[in-house]
Amino acid sequence: MAVKTANVSVRVEPTIKEEAERVLDRLGISSSTVINMLYRQIIMMQGIPFQAIIPGPIARDEMDEDAFDAIMQRGLDEVKVGKGRPAADVIADLRKGL
Repeated sequence: MAVKTANVSVRVEPTIKEEAERVLDRLGISSSTVINMLYRQIIMMQGIPFQAIIPGPIARDEMDEDAFDAIMQRGLDEVKVGKGRPAADVIADLRKGL
C-alpha cells in the first residue's frame, strides 16, 4: 500500500461536517478514507463520479417529518438574517413563469 504523504485542506460548513462525520462514524469509515475513495473514483471516471444537478422540488408527501422540519427551519433562519423576499415579489415572479 502506498504511503499517504499529501494533505488536502478544505473548508466546509460546521453543521455539514458534523452531520457527515456522524454518518461516517456509524459506517466505521474515516473522512480521510472517503476522500481517498472519492479521488480514486474521480481518476477512474475521469470526472465527478456522481451527477452534479440541482434536484427539482420534492412534494410534501414525499418527505418525512425531519426533512420537512429541516426545510422549514432553513427558511426561518434565512428570514431571520434578512434573506427573505416579500410574498408579493415571489408571486409576481411565479406569474411571469405561467
